Amino acid sequence: MHWIALRWLPDAALDHSADGADAPALPPPEALGWWALQYTPHVAWQDEALMLEVSACERLWGGRLQLMRQLLAANPVPDIPGMRMLGAQGATSLVALARLRLFVRGAARPKDLPAGLPLDTLSVARTHLDLLARLGCCTWGDVAALPRGGLTRRFGTELRVALDAAWGLRPESHAWLTLPDVFEQKLELPALAETGPELMWSANRLLSALQIWLRARQRGARALELQWTLDLKRFNGVNLPPHQQVTVRTAEPTQDMAHLRRLLSEKLALATLAAPASWLKLRTLETDPWAGASTSFLPEDNRKGDKLHEMVERLSVRLGARQVLVPCALADHRPERKQAWRPALQTGVQAGNEKDKGKAPDKARRQAQAAASQPDALYPPWLLPEPLLLEMDGERPCYRGPLSRLVGPQRVEAGWWGCKEGKEGMEGMEEGGKPALRDYYVAESPEAGLVWIFRERHSARFSAGEVRWYLQGFYA
Repeated sequence: MHWIALRWLPDAALDHSADGADAPALPPPEALGWWALQYTPHVAWQDEALMLEVSACERLWGGRLQLMRQLLAANPVPDIPGMRMLGAQGATSLVALARLRLFVRGAARPKDLPAGLPLDTLSVARTHLDLLARLGCCTWGDVAALPRGGLTRRFGTELRVALDAAWGLRPESHAWLTLPDVFEQKLELPALAETGPELMWSANRLLSALQIWLRARQRGARALELQWTLDLKRFNGVNLPPHQQVTVRTAEPTQDMAHLRRLLSEKLALATLAAPASWLKLRTLETDPWAGASTSFLPEDNRKGDKLHEMVERLSVRLGARQVLVPCALADHRPERKQAWRPALQTGVQAGNEKDKGKAPDKARRQAQAAASQPDALYPPWLLPEPLLLEMDGERPCYRGPLSRLVGPQRVEAGWWGCKEGKEGMEGMEEGGKPALRDYYVAESPEAGLVWIFRERHSARFSAGEVRWYLQGFYA
């Protein structure tokens, strides 16, 4: 057996103070244990230290010394200023923990291990230090030399059992840490929070724990929920709910805590707490497998700065979900229906439901998708919001003068799947309209230049009427 003991302390605590009372906030202990699971499956907390049993896996890391160097170099909290990770090794967990305690207070390592270790480095002996000192016992070896029966009767069985485990005479038992399938961490606030921004300081600790869990699980976060517990049940005579929460969603799976922190800050800045909060809980709602970052040898492909979807997500949180829209391509021959706009933070299920409304039969939808996927060089770069009805000069349409047709016709027949035959003619026509039967032309206007126009055609299935021309786009 071989053990490594780890502890996180600020630099100021390395002198003679090991309490770490003014230490910066660390991630929850469970998260630090999750980080250590990437090195060995045997990880447990023992008093103030994180214990790793590495006898079965140290060879995979290049030996004990190389493993210790990798652990110290891969500090899971490097962004906390002044925080150092200290480590010590030993043949048993008690010896490794005792050596770590000596290192923290700057004491020299005894030559004889474990017999030469001071008694105050053994946890179960700390309550009996005065009595043992009067008996002339100052080290582990002094106590181990006492008669077993008398030691057990005077101090109980725990001290004798701990000494036997330290010398390897009996097996050790620990509650090993495991990695949960879903991230959910709860944290008590150091003081009651009355506003949303006041919650962010403690939320940062939970986000640090989330990053460790995501890396260990090789997952990317898609949706998170931050929930806080209200400290009051009634306020101004109004019954309050036990909890409030905000939800953060991303367009792509991410392990970038800086981006999630900005989104959460924007959400909390707009949140109103019904009462002071005392607890925080962060949990994952949706995660996806993490594919990792793809890099390129070309410097122009490795651009710095925020990604477009990250900027869109932040603006959506700040301005409102329906104030930031993104284009959504649709499979339709009609130019005005080839694209729709939807909220950027709309979930995939909602977007799918909207697309399914009034959808065509399978065969017609496949044909529309095939046609829509093929770019057409005749399409203008600018379309009008609605086609403009043109005036006629005899049989010629006019827009700032008579139009001269140059290219065409390009025939479009679409929208027929939105109608069905009824007793009194066509029923159920999509949005109260009729199928689009059009001939498109590229025309030239004496003043406006090249324009895109179409002529409505009539079908035997629909009532005939006057032929009308419309302007739908511009080329300049």
